[in-house]
Amino acid sequence: MNRRQNLFLIGPMGAGKTTVGRQLAEGLGMEFVDSDQEIQRRTGVDITTIFEFEGEAGFRNRERQVIDELTAREGIVLATGGGAILDAANRRHLGARGFVVYLHCTVQQQYERTFRDRNRPLLQTDDPMGKLRELMAQREPLYRATADLVILTERRGARVVAREIQERLVADS
Repeated sequence: MNRRQNLFLIGPMGAGKTTVGRQLAEGLGMEFVDSDQEIQRRTGVDITTIFEFEGEAGFRNRERQVIDELTAREGIVLATGGGAILDAANRRHLGARGFVVYLHCTVQQQYERTFRDRNRPLLQTDDPMGKLRELMAQREPLYRATADLVILTERRGARVVAREIQERLVADS
């Protein structure tokens, strides 16, 4: 399989992976898939409920299986969950089966985009900003190590970001 047949978006919650992914898929004539939405579709419940009954470990097991299956497909733009890169198998599959784009934004931008969203179980804490900082410190090195391309999404619209990714793909080919 040609790695360029798939585009995989990684990055923290609130970076715009789903919104940019839809724009990219439309612009490239590819199918769009969101791994979190696929997990919800398969289980029939939201991510918060999975965390409540199975904990983060149970959710990560489901995520690993879904990412393995989705990355084996061809011709997709895949938006992954923010923590997908924590799993070594996910990082291997993403890197080997597609072109990986890290959508980067600051913790402040993440907070502004997610603080009202009750479907973010990791942010259901007294200090969501502190939690976002902690997650970024842990995950940033993994995002960068896994990515083929890093794109800043800070204060930029999805169409602009998607267009930049498309232009960079054409320039690099």
